[in-house]
Amino acid sequence: MRMASLRVHPDRLEIHLTPAEKTLAFRRENLVIARDTIRSVTITDDPWIWMRGIRAPGALVPLVLAIGTWKFHGGKDFLAIKRKRQAVVIDLIGDDFARLILSTNHAPDLIASLKLEGTAADDAPEQAEPVATADAPGAVPAKPVKRARTPKPATPAKPVALADPADPSKPVKPATPARRPRPAKPAEPAEPAEPTVVPEVPDAPAAPDSTD
Repeated sequence: MRMASLRVHPDRLEIHLTPAEKTLAFRRENLVIARDTIRSVTITDDPWIWMRGIRAPGALVPLVLAIGTWKFHGGKDFLAIKRKRQAVVIDLIGDDFARLILSTNHAPDLIASLKLEGTAADDAPEQAEPVATADAPGAVPAKPVKRARTPKPATPAKPVALADPADPSKPVKPATPARRPRPAKPAEPAEPAEPTVVPEVPDAPAAPDSTD
């Protein structure tokens, strides 16, 4: 299926739908967008993440085809998405549609023709920064926003080795049980000492009487 063609005029942007797209989108006419209603243009490689609301009316084959009107709480969008092709996301203000999501092979040329600073969107839609139009009355062109650098993950601290680390791969040997002391042998009873015999001393003879 051919994609819709985009034509840029000094005062408007025309989106010419193919007959098959008109049938699937339940539309009889092409889309005509006034250039002063274009608020921003974003280039995306994954237009499916920008979808919001429900189709009413339109045709949808997930990740293959989405053509028609999608209504959400704050308004409605027009989609003409085909597979994973590069697309432009055009945010509008003061128009019947709040956003256009169109698959095209000429996204950079479209932005150059509209004299807008396009924003490349590889992430979620909330991170896309709007770009002011250069032709809108009283509008000041916005400076391109620099992307914040993703901080590098902190290097995990190295584990501190203990003085004597145990090797978990080696089985732990059970401790050798302490040997019990053998009981001391009882002392043999001492033999009784033999009694000491003291010899008797005979009495000394009586001294003679000196008076005789």
